[in-house]
Amino acid sequence: MAQDVNREHWGSRVGFILAAAGSAVGLGNIWRFPYITGQNGGAAFVLVYLALVFIIGFSVMLAEMSIGRKAQLNAVGSFQKLRGGMWPLIGWMGVAAGFIILSFYAVIGGWTIKYFIHTFTGLMADAAGGKAGDVFVGFITDTVQVVIYQAAFMLVTTWVVFRGIGEGIERYCKILMPALFIILLVLIGRSVTLEGAEKGLEFYLRPDFSKITGGTIAAALGQAFFSLSLGMGCMITYGSYVDRKTALPSAAIQVCFLDTMVAVLAGLAIFPAVFAFGVDAGAGPGLTFVTLPSVFAQMPGAMTWSGLFFALLFIAALTSAISLLEVVSAYFIDKGWSRAQAAWIMGILIFALGIPSAMSLAGAPKVAGKDFLDAMDFISSNVLLPLGGVFISLFVGWFWTSEAKQEVTNDGSLSFGFMGLWIWICRIVAPAAILYIFYTGLKW
Repeated sequence: MAQDVNREHWGSRVGFILAAAGSAVGLGNIWRFPYITGQNGGAAFVLVYLALVFIIGFSVMLAEMSIGRKAQLNAVGSFQKLRGGMWPLIGWMGVAAGFIILSFYAVIGGWTIKYFIHTFTGLMADAAGGKAGDVFVGFITDTVQVVIYQAAFMLVTTWVVFRGIGEGIERYCKILMPALFIILLVLIGRSVTLEGAEKGLEFYLRPDFSKITGGTIAAALGQAFFSLSLGMGCMITYGSYVDRKTALPSAAIQVCFLDTMVAVLAGLAIFPAVFAFGVDAGAGPGLTFVTLPSVFAQMPGAMTWSGLFFALLFIAALTSAISLLEVVSAYFIDKGWSRAQAAWIMGILIFALGIPSAMSLAGAPKVAGKDFLDAMDFISSNVLLPLGGVFISLFVGWFWTSEAKQEVTNDGSLSFGFMGLWIWICRIVAPAAILYIFYTGLKW
């Protein structure tokens, strides 16, 4: 039990909530959520997404937090301590997923740095001239430049994790998360006052339930699961640094609320502007790096709005990247490595794995016909994360049930009115829903 005594802990409940929300808030909220919403009918999709976040997402998140706090160990060590047998394989899937995801996530994180800088060095002029697409393709196919920005992003991420829980992750998340909300609110203020913005607001806020299909529900389910950083051990790891006084159900609901608020606010910032300038709301991943620069270029004060947006995107990417590296580093720290060794060695190895992803944007290497980056995304997001989510739910719902009940009620000192419902969601609903994500995602 020496690890319980010596283990780092969050300095405050607010610090934990902001760090956990930072882990959940990522590119999925600001980059992926708007175009997925645009492709799936707008407001009706948002309502389905919200329902699934607070049913499936909350349940799996609470399961992860309870496992981590009880064990006071990393994702692998938690399952080893609580049950042993084959269960630590779930933790290993989480560590592997964190390692793989961060390798290509850092590449895209590097794009946010590049675009923030380029906003003030010619991007707006190029976008105004209709060259935003050429700029994007020219950048991502310049491997040397992409790797340099990838390295810069990994350097910042590794530095924060190296600094520790209180002095690193908690301190910076307390700065970054409020900054993220302030930037979002400023962008919304500009977006909703544009001429023609009301069309975007109507699309985003007035649901047309006839647009809800099986595909809409599947897309909302996938977005709800992945946007909360579930299935990879992030919340197990962060939960292991939580003190015994914290009420886990309220913490989990607050993290879900903050994560969802960022996604919803991102839509409010983007859709009015997109509709005001008559561009496609469902433009896919290019919405962020091609379409939006063209939109910003048409606004008065273009560089200000573009700079704020890409600063927002960088913050979202960084807070998620920090949690991914912490999942990997925590395993080695619990094995006796110093935090400096774990953070820097794993940071360098993850950066090295990311280089083929950076190179693949220029056409090579490929894995069974897929770009290396897309292949890494498929393995982690479509295989490791859903399987991790399924087994975490089953673990709490069927194999660790009485202990889980004790943990979420702080050994009976707190009441949790949805205990029975939560357990049955973990037993049946969440595994079935996540298996559906897994099944529909197995299309190489």
